[in-house]
Amino acid sequence: MELTALYGVTLTHWTATTLESMMEPIGHTRWAIAEGYIPGESSFSDPALMSHETACILNSGNATANVRVTVFFADREPVGPYFVTVAARRTLHLRFNDLHDPEPIPRDTAYSSVFESNVPIVVQHTRLDSRHAEVSLLSTIAYAEA
Repeated sequence: MELTALYGVTLTHWTATTLESMMEPIGHTRWAIAEGYIPGESSFSDPALMSHETACILNSGNATANVRVTVFFADREPVGPYFVTVAARRTLHLRFNDLHDPEPIPRDTAYSSVFESNVPIVVQHTRLDSRHAEVSLLSTIAYAEA
């Protein structure tokens, strides 16, 4: 691949070193997903099609992202923090269904979540609702503080 027009030099291929030196981190260090809900049932037993909520986290920078997640509810105190890491120049699709420490996220309960990271990240929210055979998919970008 030739990149002369883009960077003024000719490169014949991309290397990890080249990408590391060119990629600037994007995103913010604080994100919020105001809408959260894990349906308690599913029409499928295949784990890929079971109802779930996911936070897709992108770390485009050169340092590991140490992310702290706190979950808020309408009728009780917040739960957390949950700790996850996203390696440099990687992505993590974090299923809220898989969070267990300090406690599992309750099913059939509305919640919100806040993500705090030591480096800029991007967070996107996705829900797969398979309570009925006609599967529903929802995806939104989270709110970020500048």
